[in-house]
Amino acid sequence: MKHVFFDIDGTIWDYRNIIPKSCSDAVASLRANGHRAYICTGRTRGYITHEGLLSLGFDGIISGLGTRIETKDRVCFEYIIPDDTAVKTVDTVKRYGIRAILEGPEYLYLDYDEFKDDPYGKKVMEDLGDRRRSLSDNYGKWVISKLSCDTTGCDKKSFYEELSSYYDYIEHNDTVVELVPKGFSKGTGIRKFCDLTGIDIKDTIAIGDGANDVEMFKASGFSVAMGNGALKAKEAADHVTTGLFEDGVMNALKHLCLI
Repeated sequence: MKHVFFDIDGTIWDYRNIIPKSCSDAVASLRANGHRAYICTGRTRGYITHEGLLSLGFDGIISGLGTRIETKDRVCFEYIIPDDTAVKTVDTVKRYGIRAILEGPEYLYLDYDEFKDDPYGKKVMEDLGDRRRSLSDNYGKWVISKLSCDTTGCDKKSFYEELSSYYDYIEHNDTVVELVPKGFSKGTGIRKFCDLTGIDIKDTIAIGDGANDVEMFKASGFSVAMGNGALKAKEAADHVTTGLFEDGVMNALKHLCLI
């Protein structure tokens, strides 16, 4: 039995939340053949609610870059940023003029006025629905595991140094960066999942497309980068499949003789 961990964005669906039929068929065939399928994502659990995604029938979810681990029937592990650290972080973010989304297991916190004219921000707010909370109105009451920040115009070097004892940083482009609590990644999530469930990590396979998938690739028994993926992901992977809408997931699982 193999245990396959899937990234979401750019791997299972696109920015419109469209899942290729070949992908959903491939996941169903994988599980029908006696293997297991899991989500392993940078999204925190509060941002994993889409019925179309969850209806694929995953056997577990690693969310928030390893800060939460759950099987079908229980939460096995969860890390929440301490309140004092969260306040210090937000105060620092504000001082540098950075727009931030605070991400938690139930809610995501962002200020409407900061993101109302931002295409990505508007999509996040639309997707979240009642899972969105105001960052400012809930000051100091956030329950969060990580952050995503728009660092446009910011002195990133100084910003990173100021919070370096608390976070590692994953840069997705020149302005978008994830602040991840020290010691957490998709890779640590997979290793901990295996420890908690008794899975041999040699039997794990990771499929992803982004910079935050590199640690997952390093940890797993075998790794596959999507053809539409970032160069960092492709360079780190054992195999590069076709793109999302070129039957990438299905071709990866066929390559591995799992379907």
